[in-house]
Amino acid sequence: MDNKEFARELENRTRDFAVRIIQLSRTLPNTPESKVIKTQITKSGTSIGANYREANRARSKADFRNKIKICEGEASETQYWLEIIVKLNWLSREKVKWEYEECGELLGIFTSAANK
Repeated sequence: MDNKEFARELENRTRDFAVRIIQLSRTLPNTPESKVIKTQITKSGTSIGANYREANRARSKADFRNKIKICEGEASETQYWLEIIVKLNWLSREKVKWEYEECGELLGIFTSAANK
């Protein structure tokens, strides 16, 4: 797989992840506290792909690296919110397993790319 094909696949993957995060946030309780978490996880989970798309259209290597670091931070934040959701017993670890593992894989990809 060449770099362009990898980038296209990763854009699709991050978009699919964003959709899953939006769907997950819809299942959270409707309380004042959960509304805050819904907003936070939706913002961080969807911005991973948006920032990655921007990175692929970066003007320089430094711009690319900066945008990749943003993706890395957003992925880490999304994992944090998933952990909070489980700790609060709003969803079980099993219910968020796919999202948590996928987020971890995305975090690894972006961490590796940012350190090249």
